[in-house]
Amino acid sequence: MTSWLLALIAFTVFALGYRFYSKYLAERIFRLDPNFTTPAYRYEDGVDFVPTNKFVLWGHHFTSVAGAAPIIGPAIAMIWGWGPALVWVLIGTVFMAGIHDFGTLWASIRNRGQSIGMIARNVIGPRALTLFLLIIFFLLLMVNAVFAVAIGTLFTAFPESVLPYWLQIPIAMVIGFLAYKRQFRILVPSLIGLGLLLSLVYAGTHVPLSMPEEVGGYPSTAWWVLIMLAYGAIASRLPVWLLLQPRDFINAHLLFVCLFLVYLGVFVGRPEIVAPMFNTNVPADAPPILPLLFVTIACGAISGFHGLVSSGTSSKQLKREPEARFVGYLGSTGEGLLAVAAILATAAGFATFSEWSEHYGSWAEASGSGIAAFVQGAGSHVQNLGIPVVVATTFMSMMVVAFAATTLDTSMRLQRFILGEIGRQYRMPILGNINFATVVVFLSCAALAFFADPDNPGAGGMVLWPLFGTTNQLTAGLSLLVLTLILWHLKRNFVVALIPFLFVATMTAWSMVINIGNYLADGNAMLTVIGGLILVLNVWLILEGVNAVRHKHKPNDLIENANG
Repeated sequence: MTSWLLALIAFTVFALGYRFYSKYLAERIFRLDPNFTTPAYRYEDGVDFVPTNKFVLWGHHFTSVAGAAPIIGPAIAMIWGWGPALVWVLIGTVFMAGIHDFGTLWASIRNRGQSIGMIARNVIGPRALTLFLLIIFFLLLMVNAVFAVAIGTLFTAFPESVLPYWLQIPIAMVIGFLAYKRQFRILVPSLIGLGLLLSLVYAGTHVPLSMPEEVGGYPSTAWWVLIMLAYGAIASRLPVWLLLQPRDFINAHLLFVCLFLVYLGVFVGRPEIVAPMFNTNVPADAPPILPLLFVTIACGAISGFHGLVSSGTSSKQLKREPEARFVGYLGSTGEGLLAVAAILATAAGFATFSEWSEHYGSWAEASGSGIAAFVQGAGSHVQNLGIPVVVATTFMSMMVVAFAATTLDTSMRLQRFILGEIGRQYRMPILGNINFATVVVFLSCAALAFFADPDNPGAGGMVLWPLFGTTNQLTAGLSLLVLTLILWHLKRNFVVALIPFLFVATMTAWSMVINIGNYLADGNAMLTVIGGLILVLNVWLILEGVNAVRHKHKPNDLIENANG
């Protein structure tokens, strides 16, 4: 099997999904209204509620959801073969991620820019808010820990990416200032910023920056984790126009360039896929493909984190409701393309089957070096275009770091919002204090990154991956449950949300039980407790939803808003 054929199949499936299925959702299910006044205008404050050009917002949304997860997940799932991974990415993106991301964005727009957790309170009942907020808090906690560890790992493995990443920040802030304070059209400054960034990638190959292997008894990766969490905490405090939006717009261009080069390298070089379509020699320490495939590949197929971004930040910046299709559905499609690129990089980026087999000789090896496998594999595809391999790998590592960091500070901002909502719910105003909430977010994320794996401080993110993936998908299932109930109340076709909900809820609950059993066997009390608590909260919230249907709970405000 040649890699270019798989790429062509993916492009065709995604194009058809956007052309037909997203149009059906927009016109028949959500009934988008161009005259509806969006929260970005109704509550404009210059910080969180900011009417934003749809291309800029798509860049922010896409880069916020397209972190390292759609790369890590497929790279790990290749241990079962490229066939199951590709099928799940294609079906999940078109029929599950599409309605999930699009739907949560629409629901939030119609409800004053509220988070999906606040919407759950209105649709299901008051207890639903508390349950949802707790689940979301745990998910964001794991997102931040996992992504900080992923970035630290990349900085250690590819020190050439350190310089271009950190110099990207002041470039983005200058662009934000020019665009929002001097009224420059953002496209030209962002293209200039992209050009500067690409030149910095080349400079990074000549000026690699690295820490000593150990400082104060902790490895360099652990220190990078703390630095990135501190950066994320600071960045989450800044107005979205100053850093988040302009940097995300630059990163969107960066991702376009990266994906273009990877796919072009695939079509030019036409490398053969050395990985098996179905791996019949799965290592003994690997978990079963059912149900773990569907949580190992979370982002890139369907991700609960996307609903948090859609209803947490993107809904507060959308100018016109019909643009929700472009931002929401096309954002999930873009991440699907990134996941397919990860599959191609790890399936056809190795020279021989024996090299592939060595990398996937154990579950620990596959999960611990998934990012490195993508960077090396994608770099080999780009090398087919005549670009030196060191430049190609630096470019790929820079791309992964940039998107992981974007997700990190978006997630830390969302986690601060969640703490504020919990504080309002329980009359604890201290949780709404921006300084106190930021410190709590930083400390909790750092604790999880350092103590999830007591034998390897600062590297707990990879141990967390199965739990992160499961919690992420559980959150997606709960968001789909809320969408199902909204559509049911509105007497619209709720089956488009119900079927994905039932599938995701079943697979993730099954996976969580397996994860908890593994943590018990390993004697990891922290992850056993966290996993058990999340499972209980999830089941409880589903039962609350069933109870709302039985008693025909009627969210009048939601119905009025949804009907325009």
